[in-house]
Parts: sequence; C-alpha cells; structure tokens
Amino acid sequence: MLGEPFDLVGKNVGDDEPMGVVCVHGFTSTPYEMRFLGERLADAGFRVRGVRLPGHGTSIEDLDQTPWRAWCAAVEAAYDDLSKDHERVALVGQSLGGLLSLELASRRPEVAAVCSLAAPLWLEGLAAKMAAWAEAGKLGWLKQLPKLGGSDVRDPVVKRENPAYRAVPVKALVQFSQFMRKADAALPRVTQPVLVVHAKHDHTAPVACAARLAERTRAVRTKILERSYHLISIDVERDIVAEEVRSFLRRH
Repeated sequence: MLGEPFDLVGKNVGDDEPMGVVCVHGFTSTPYEMRFLGERLADAGFRVRGVRLPGHGTSIEDLDQTPWRAWCAAVEAAYDDLSKDHERVALVGQSLGGLLSLELASRRPEVAAVCSLAAPLWLEGLAAKMAAWAEAGKLGWLKQLPKLGGSDVRDPVVKRENPAYRAVPVKALVQFSQFMRKADAALPRVTQPVLVVHAKHDHTAPVACAARLAERTRAVRTKILERSYHLISIDVERDIVAEEVRSFLRRH
C-alpha cells in the first residue's frame, strides 16, 4: 500500500556484505516519497529500510500530538535495528528526514554516510510567517493550515497519488521549527561523508539551505537540480537523485 514502511533486501554485489540504508521521509509525508529511491538502491545491492515517522501516515491529529524527539527516536531505532545485521549503515533523508539523518549522525559517529535531500534549515514567505506566528502562539484557535497548492512536486502523477497529509497541524509545525534550529546547531559535529542534493526551484526549502548545509558539514558533494520542486526523491529528476545517492554510497 502507498505510504507503508518498507524493507528491501538487495542482491549482494561481489563478495562484500551489503551496506544497510535507512530512508527517512519528510514532514507530513510517508515512506511513499522514499520508495522509488529505496527500490533503486536495493537493485544496486543495498539493504534498505524505509521508516514511517511517528504521527505520520495515520491522522493529522496524531501528528499534532507528536514531539520532535519521537521522530529522532524512530530514526535512531531503525538505524540500531539495521546495524544488528550490517556493519555499515548509512542514512538517506528527504526534507525533515534529511535533518533527522544529519542530527543522528552528529551524535553517532559510527554512521557510515549521510545523504541529505532538500533539507530545510529555514522557511521563507508565508510559510515562515505562519511558523513564527505558531511559535508565538498567535494563531489562536487555528489547529491546521491547509496546503493550498498540495505537495510541492512538479510531476503531476506523483502530486495526485502522494498520500501525504493535505494540511499542516499547527502544534507539529512548532515542533518542526524547533527541530530545524536544533539540527542546524548540530551540523558542525557531523564528521561522516555527506551528500547534499537540492532543487533550484524548491518552494518549501530555499535552495540557499543547500550551501549552508554543505559548508557546515563539509559535504563531499553538492548537486543542484534544475527542474524539480521540493520532493526531489519522487519528482521529475528522481532518476538523477537515485544515481547520485547510489554512486555516493558506493564510494563511501
């Protein structure tokens, strides 16, 4: 089913033990947005675990009651579980998932590598104003903010079938904003090889975030996409993203 967690076992390449990979989706989304990439990595010989973050894929009300620490704990649990069977485990995250991956890597130096896909360190425009108002308690009785344009993805088929929430719960937006700052502060402590992939026309996470991420983590490679919007793991350049991640993890 769309949006369900997944566990994909790739065929071994040569005599080497395959690397484990934890794939982490973004805020208000589901493992659906990591499934395409996960399948390509499994085809390349990796063992891939797609997690579903607490509060996601159930109800907006669930997400509104979920603290950011629960998201961190879920990613760490998935990493620890995969590490039981694989000596080397990497983290690949889209948007919030990228930040969660980097934050865990800052605390766990044994993480093999991190691929950050369209991770936001700040928001702009109306989204930034709404987040600031939510943190200041100025949205009053408002509990949800509708996604007026739907998912920030250029591919019309993906936009239509993506099972992400159609609104953003206000309390969860506060948690998201707080975690962005925590993750930003943790970036200089990331010592693993880092790949940063971002889209020039991202309407959710400003493309300038990529430069700050790369600088603060001393990223090995940065790739800026020309046509995609925010959900680069499933958008029109998803094949390019999959190849960037596959090649990076093969090297590291």
